[in-house]
Amino acid sequence: MLRVSGLSKSFGAIQALNNVDVEIARGMIHGIIGPNGSGKTTLFNCVTGLLRPDAGTIALDGMEITSNRPEIIARKGIRRTFQAGKLVPGMTVLENVMSGVNDGIGMAAVDAALRLPFVRSRRETEIHDRAMAALAMAGLEASADRWASDLVWTERQLVQIARALVGEPKLLLLDEPASGMGVREIEKVEEIIRTVRESGVTVVVVSHDVKMLMNLSDLVTVLNFGEKIAEGVPASIRTNPRVLEAYLGAE
Repeated sequence: MLRVSGLSKSFGAIQALNNVDVEIARGMIHGIIGPNGSGKTTLFNCVTGLLRPDAGTIALDGMEITSNRPEIIARKGIRRTFQAGKLVPGMTVLENVMSGVNDGIGMAAVDAALRLPFVRSRRETEIHDRAMAALAMAGLEASADRWASDLVWTERQLVQIARALVGEPKLLLLDEPASGMGVREIEKVEEIIRTVRESGVTVVVVSHDVKMLMNLSDLVTVLNFGEKIAEGVPASIRTNPRVLEAYLGAE
């Protein structure tokens, strides 16, 4: 579904990614782990168009998207969350999730022109319903009318997931979705991610929580100092000597 080939990105003397190859198969939960500074978030930023790689290509369903702008990539079906993603505090949870739909200017203008004053347009009704469905998937439908500023950290992370889902992605990239959470909260996030996959969305998860990724992922890619050092099913990753040395603390 997604093919990353020979991807490289540097920031001055720092080589964030060095000739990285990753293939994401449709219908999978694909985990990406690595120490701080290993290039995980840089990989996400290149795939979603926030950064332009120095070398390499990125293809979605066989079509190259390497040079596409972020909004174009989003419309092609790739959505993401951020490790420290922010919500708009002066908006409700529902409004924050609805903002995840990035209609083209033409569609928005036509919809606004055709609606009657003080009457919700057909497009707005559709987005509202999609947002409520996304909140239900994240277990937050009861919080739709709460102010975003009133949410605790875990709830904010779940709203981020819902905001990404409202765009009806075919590929969802989650950057540290369970950071700062306790055991029960992490289990809830795992359950949500499995539900998202069951709905037909392919999921890529970056996390420092090795146990979570091993429980969750069908396949795991390991990065270290910008290079891919291992890839395989969780059982093989757990015993890989290079992974143990680089990430799990073996001497």
